[in-house]
Amino acid sequence: MQEPLSEIAQTLGALRREREMSLQSLAKVSGVAASTLSKIERDELSPTVATLQKIASGLGVEMSDIFVESSEREKVQGRRSVTRAGLGTEHTTLSCYNRLLCSDLMHKKMIPTLTRVTARDVKEAYPSFPRSDAEVFLMVIRGRMILHSQVYEPLELGPGDSIYYDASAGHAWTSVGDEDAEVVWVMSS
Repeated sequence: MQEPLSEIAQTLGALRREREMSLQSLAKVSGVAASTLSKIERDELSPTVATLQKIASGLGVEMSDIFVESSEREKVQGRRSVTRAGLGTEHTTLSCYNRLLCSDLMHKKMIPTLTRVTARDVKEAYPSFPRSDAEVFLMVIRGRMILHSQVYEPLELGPGDSIYYDASAGHAWTSVGDEDAEVVWVMSS
């Protein structure tokens, strides 16, 4: 018996079909390879947040729309959303465990996320440095991390440190030491 597809896999496939797009046409407008899109839709690959943003852009939706059931995709009136402690839409990658916060709110201008950085080795966790058209604000809550960049020297950050950066340059995060770094970050959508 085959396991059901994840919500992300189902939603991306549904959004692409709603727009009558082939994998190749979505690949062309998103910059994500058709083979990668196919693996994501078959739930064989867990996409990074940067990849999800590229796909959302190619589909003409906001990234938060990917995490909302299709019945809830109408524009929300009254801008309010609450995520209780320990909750949020989970999304795990090779380098991070993410909880997307307030993901039920549609048409946001920013995407808040609580992340536990599990990567320790940048070469092992990142086949290539992610990049996106977004700007990112990040604050370290616990532990220590390194922000790797294709533009700047690696930067170590600890509890209470924050940074705002342009994500169009390739970048990656790794934790320092035995403890996973925990960060809150906000990405423009």
